[in-house]
Amino acid sequence: MSARTLAAPAPADTVAAAGRPAPFGVNAYAVLGLLRLGARSGYEIKRTADASTRFFWVLSPPQIYTELANLERAGLVTGRSAPQGGRRRRLFELTAAGEQALVEWLREPVALSLEIRDMGLLKLFFADALERDDVLAHVRAIRRRSERMLEHFEQVIVPLASQAAEGGTRYPLATARFGQELHEWLIARAGALEQELS
Repeated sequence: MSARTLAAPAPADTVAAAGRPAPFGVNAYAVLGLLRLGARSGYEIKRTADASTRFFWVLSPPQIYTELANLERAGLVTGRSAPQGGRRRRLFELTAAGEQALVEWLREPVALSLEIRDMGLLKLFFADALERDDVLAHVRAIRRRSERMLEHFEQVIVPLASQAAEGGTRYPLATARFGQELHEWLIARAGALEQELS
């Protein structure tokens, strides 16, 4: 299939390939970006996402494989069979059109939104239904969760992003610092609320 470029302008979260009606959502561009960073198979994309973008954008295996198939049909990636140890496996690469599509999406002026889905904070919001000791236990659980996440950032995410920065890919590290400092803030805020409740 020949490579196709993405049409512009388009809505913030979808873009049609070469005037075709099939839209591409944010997940497709996340997959393109992870391919550009060096992931090749669906498994590698998932593993890379879990060690980098997961704290702000979650990709499930079904989403990844669906997007790879859509992107390949649109000519934005090429795939080839590369079995390993008797296991079926496909490796993917960005095409020139895929690189162009990613760049156009990155440059697109959009109204950015921040959506946080945090069950801990949702339960805290409704915690007036609980006794003080129950609320305190919940706040401690929130703090411990962020302590574990901060440890993961310090031991896994920041070192991997630092390696990428040494190779010239700077912004995964800049983004990792956002996540690291967010959890530092959550730990401090939960600790302050613990003191208030105590």
